[in-house]
Amino acid sequence: MSNQLTITVLRIWFRFLLLTICLGAWLGCSSAFTASSNGLVKIGLKKRRLDLYSINAAKITRADTSYDTGIGYTASFEKPKADLVYLKNYLDTQYYGEVGIGSPPQSFTVVFDTGSSNLWVPSSKCVLSITCYFHSKFRARMSRTYTKIGIPCKIHYGSGSISGFFGQDHVKLGDGTIIDQEFVEVTREGFLAFLGTQFDGILGLGFQDIAVGQATPVWFNMVQQGHVSQKIFSLWLNRDPISELGGEIVFGGLDWRHFRGDHTYVPVTERGYWQIDVGDIFIDNKSTGMCEYGCAAIVDSGTSFLAGPTTVVTQINHAIGAQGIVSLECKSVVSNYGNLIWETLISGLRPEIICIDFGLCVYNNGSRTILETLVDDKVGNESTVDESALCTFCEMIVFWIQVQLKQQKAKEKIFKYVDELCERLPDPTGKSFLDCNAVTSMPHVSFTIANKSFPLSPEQYVVRVEQKYATICLSGFTALDVPPPQGPLWILGDVFLGAYHTVFDFGNLRKEKEKGSWWDGV
Repeated sequence: MSNQLTITVLRIWFRFLLLTICLGAWLGCSSAFTASSNGLVKIGLKKRRLDLYSINAAKITRADTSYDTGIGYTASFEKPKADLVYLKNYLDTQYYGEVGIGSPPQSFTVVFDTGSSNLWVPSSKCVLSITCYFHSKFRARMSRTYTKIGIPCKIHYGSGSISGFFGQDHVKLGDGTIIDQEFVEVTREGFLAFLGTQFDGILGLGFQDIAVGQATPVWFNMVQQGHVSQKIFSLWLNRDPISELGGEIVFGGLDWRHFRGDHTYVPVTERGYWQIDVGDIFIDNKSTGMCEYGCAAIVDSGTSFLAGPTTVVTQINHAIGAQGIVSLECKSVVSNYGNLIWETLISGLRPEIICIDFGLCVYNNGSRTILETLVDDKVGNESTVDESALCTFCEMIVFWIQVQLKQQKAKEKIFKYVDELCERLPDPTGKSFLDCNAVTSMPHVSFTIANKSFPLSPEQYVVRVEQKYATICLSGFTALDVPPPQGPLWILGDVFLGAYHTVFDFGNLRKEKEKGSWWDGV
């Protein structure tokens, strides 16, 4: 009996000694920053397999990015001169990598998101949200470098929200450690928004201007603490569906293996997001018209699809054969107002006031025009369609007819085309389905950036979703409407970034793009 007890005690003591040695080595390794010889920090990205239950259209929502200071008032950090914060449903995200928080570092998988600016992960204090039990949780008491800030915050997304409080600790990224990084310890997550995700949190790579609580972003601290030799980071996404490697993000430089030729320099037009100007969008070298004189675009690695105005996206989906839903409301506007729209455009009336004169949109100073009265006499008040929907459909139809008139199409062909566009409007979830066997016959879609054409081939904009018994193809274009002055707006998500190697130049506030050599098979 005594021999068994002695052996048991020795085993416990040996395990404790081994654990102490390993823990000491771990602490020693994690306490200092180890920079690579060329000043680069490379992070390999994993790719999340998409399925129909986890794909949602990018959403822009009025977000509550305020935080309680704890001293009796609430401070709000919204984008200057705008009341919209551009956030998305993070179920759209495919690509994520690993970081460590604390000393010793606790591992988390995070999305590297250029469309937001905060770092957040679930907290061990997240006990009331079921979703937290499916992800790694940060345990502050296990970190010797942790500092509690305690200021609470909440962020709303399109399909849920997160809430928690601010903390501060070291963050291990690649081979280096960022000292005293602010981050959000999440204590509550929206059930539907984050239940099925394979990542634990988000690491924002936007500007401090849009950071909740004005927290200093991880990237800014990397620059300030001298972890990188250049104030740039680059992104390569691997769109090969059978490859295990999802991509790579390089802080402080770029990897020459992932592109060829020279990059195109594009200035950042508005700080906060990586926002740039884009010009006209072409379908098989034919103009779509809306962005002929320029539109804003946000380069966003946190959104899978390529999102833009419904008016243009519907034209694209029609051209590539995407099937959405038949919109009876849209067709009813064509039926009731189509000839009047045609006659009004032919007469030279400004397109932007046609729907106002029809009474389908907001009146000008509450006045009613003669044309509006004529429409009322003809159509009556039989329509039960929501007034805001009628306005939207009217404006889209005016635009579509206007574009076709510029191409000198006959009236009969124009109305047939508009009727087809009504049938190709995206379904309520934003998805539009494609025939996988017809991909090779689909046209190229090109974006004009810095007066250069950036084409997307069908293989690049078609999203293939592997189901148990079949492959389903979806259009990579999804509808998103942002009113002026912020809109029209495009979100250049992973569909676009997967085709073009991208460098984010923080030092010169410009963004660079170049065709990815891996996509061309070079």
